[in-house]
Amino acid sequence: MSDQALRDHLIKLLQGGNAHASFDAVIKGLPAELRGKRPKGLPHSPWELLEHMRLGQWDILDFSRNPNYKMMKWPEEYWPKSAAPPSAAAWTKSVRAFRDDLEAMCRLVSSADLFAPIQWGDGQTILREALLVADHNSHHLGQLIDVRRLLGAWK
Repeated sequence: MSDQALRDHLIKLLQGGNAHASFDAVIKGLPAELRGKRPKGLPHSPWELLEHMRLGQWDILDFSRNPNYKMMKWPEEYWPKSAAPPSAAAWTKSVRAFRDDLEAMCRLVSSADLFAPIQWGDGQTILREALLVADHNSHHLGQLIDVRRLLGAWK
């Protein structure tokens, strides 16, 4: 496999839509009144999952490109403080930031040495971090679909 083919496969994996739903498909049409609802039997609302995905993705991206990276505190800095977004604008801002950071990770995959150890890490590579983002996002997108189903907001 060529270097470019590997990069193309990683970007498609990050963007989703092949073996699982894409981010945009999962959040599309979610009614605002359900964004802060936790369905019976599940611990997280759509807002909590969106923010956790955004924060986790940001942390991985920051680690991947920032020599002055500072580790966030688990779990408090990886989850929002409340089940509901503070405003419609907060939801929109989080969605936009998630998309922007995902695109930044795709750009990094397009240009960085995928196999070189990240100098400030302890053996991690951009390849590993890109796979981690894809894995984490896929997991939580599946959870978000389940939450939407239980809230009656998934086809």
